[in-house]
Amino acid sequence: MRNIVTGRGGNGLAILLSLGLLVLAALAAWAGHEHGSTGFYALAVLLVIAAVLAPQSLLMANQWERAVVLRLGKLEAIRGPGLFVIVPFVDQVASWLDQRIQTTEFNAEQALSKDTVPVDVDSVVFWQILDPERAALEITDYRSAISRVAQTSLREMIGSSLLSTLLSDRKHGDELLREEIGRKTAEWGVTAISVEIRDIGVPDALQDAMSREAQAQREA
Repeated sequence: MRNIVTGRGGNGLAILLSLGLLVLAALAAWAGHEHGSTGFYALAVLLVIAAVLAPQSLLMANQWERAVVLRLGKLEAIRGPGLFVIVPFVDQVASWLDQRIQTTEFNAEQALSKDTVPVDVDSVVFWQILDPERAALEITDYRSAISRVAQTSLREMIGSSLLSTLLSDRKHGDELLREEIGRKTAEWGVTAISVEIRDIGVPDALQDAMSREAQAQREA
């Protein structure tokens, strides 16, 4: 479980808090021994329990993170950024979501354009989680889904476009892809910020033919 200072995998202030409670528990036990009072012993036991539960109760989300907290299996709240408290054994952090802009690379190999030319297209989509609740509850794996949706949208765009259009107007293709991917991912609380077509590969024979045609036009 995450802790109060360093997030996943560390201890930090949560351990210091636990150690402080253990020191108080030791002092209470000593006082109980000195005065023969069961009240001090009971206090020591409570402090030990608090020391054990403190690291599981007091958590922290970084500025770009949101924690999805479930209580007895039902959504309790979206916590973060900063410190927050959960009830041990009753609440659980189901997932931690990163709200920074992220990228997913995708491609379409041997996809046929509208004029039946096989092309290989490499692209990248920049996306961001805007609704952590929907991203956590509406879909199992939004990262994988974004990749699949992007690849499907790319193939659809290629199939409805002429090769000449793909090669000459990439910005228009970028915008079409962004709109289509964004329309599908919006249902999961994810927005597509931008899409960039990085490379369009055509068969070698077609490249040679296009090169000869361009050379002939220049000579003419």
